[in-house]
Amino acid sequence: MRESSDLQFAIKALMFWESIIIKVKSMMFNNLNVRISPKATIGNNVRIGDDTVIFDNVVIEDNVTIAHNCIIGEPLNDYYSNPGYENPATIIGANSLIRSHALIYAGNKLGENVSTGHRINLRENNLIGHHTVIGSYADIQGNISIGNYSRIYSSVAIAPFSKIGDYVFVYAFVVMTNDPYPPSNDHKGCTISDYTQVAAHATILSGITIGSNCLIGASSVVNRNIPDYSMVMGNPSKIIMDIRKYVMFGKGRLYPWMYRFDRGMPWEKIGYDNWMNTKK
Repeated sequence: MRESSDLQFAIKALMFWESIIIKVKSMMFNNLNVRISPKATIGNNVRIGDDTVIFDNVVIEDNVTIAHNCIIGEPLNDYYSNPGYENPATIIGANSLIRSHALIYAGNKLGENVSTGHRINLRENNLIGHHTVIGSYADIQGNISIGNYSRIYSSVAIAPFSKIGDYVFVYAFVVMTNDPYPPSNDHKGCTISDYTQVAAHATILSGITIGSNCLIGASSVVNRNIPDYSMVMGNPSKIIMDIRKYVMFGKGRLYPWMYRFDRGMPWEKIGYDNWMNTKK
């Protein structure tokens, strides 16, 4: 009798927690206060969270999830003064995940499998590559391009006209500027080339180009162009060495990093060289 009673209790407890899980799963997707423009295009198997607004000329491709309290296709300044305003096209690529409270202005084009954190701000006319991750509270201003498989971590600020390549990691609280003598109209964005790592709290000054496969140390202030394969540290920044010569005791050579890290990368489980061979 005791075993039967315990079993019944376990079954009731399991049913209770299953009901809670179902409620939690459906909490954001009840179609409550969702406003979608008739000029928007919504693909197949798209989920849109409560209190989300989708403006004119937004295209949401298949299998996208947009969480609650998001604004997609936010109109530009002319919307408020020009009666004939036409919202630029905004594209959210297939299989992307846009988390809650994201603000995405009109004119953005996000590739497939893009994932964002909470409360990101994407101003107008950015081009975001496939499989790129944008962390919570990131502030990405207008006319910026970010390549494929790049990772923009939380609270990063990127000034307009900046360019970020493929497989670039920009860590938390990095600032990329674009005004050489503020305030001015002579805006020059930064460029970060493929495979480069920019550590937390670094600042990249306007117009600077950082080459490929570089490592920019935490809190560095980069005030001059940096060639490929450079390890950079300090304020003002200094080139310490060729990153390929950096050796850590017990670890060996750590760079280029693609030979020791593959999580979420297209060469995952097959190796970087094998993946590169498949591209030839």
